[in-house]
Amino acid sequence: MKIGVLVYVKKDDKYLMIKRNKKNNDFHEGYWVAPGGKREKNETIRTAAERELKEETGLSSNTLKFLGFLNFPDLGNSPFNDEWLGFVFLCKNYHGTLIEESPEGLLKWIKKEKMMKLKMWEGDYFFTGLILEEKKFDIQLTYDGNRLVDKKIKLID
Repeated sequence: MKIGVLVYVKKDDKYLMIKRNKKNNDFHEGYWVAPGGKREKNETIRTAAERELKEETGLSSNTLKFLGFLNFPDLGNSPFNDEWLGFVFLCKNYHGTLIEESPEGLLKWIKKEKMMKLKMWEGDYFFTGLILEEKKFDIQLTYDGNRLVDKKIKLID
């Protein structure tokens, strides 16, 4: 199982997103995602989120608000190449200078009302809507190849 983090950076009514288009053999190629990535060995979840945010955007968080858990089971043909457990954060308070070229792809501030129109993985629309409302969640999304075949969504306190 791999452990990952996502950090949704919010400024006014916009969110910082990455259109993945820079890496070879990137299973996210062509999709919009929040900054994030894989936790490194012996790294805390929060430290992983802070590191990934800095590496992919140049920004450093002053505060991170935990929003949810994501679980992506692997039926043997996961588009993500393994089972993943993810932790999702919201960052409204940050410092630093946004880098011009993210190592992952195009960085862009997206207006809240356009977020649900971005090209994303099918399951991402379920948790993105909850993030926009700042609701906490525990979600399991099961893919058969590139097709979402099951979802379990639970709001948490």
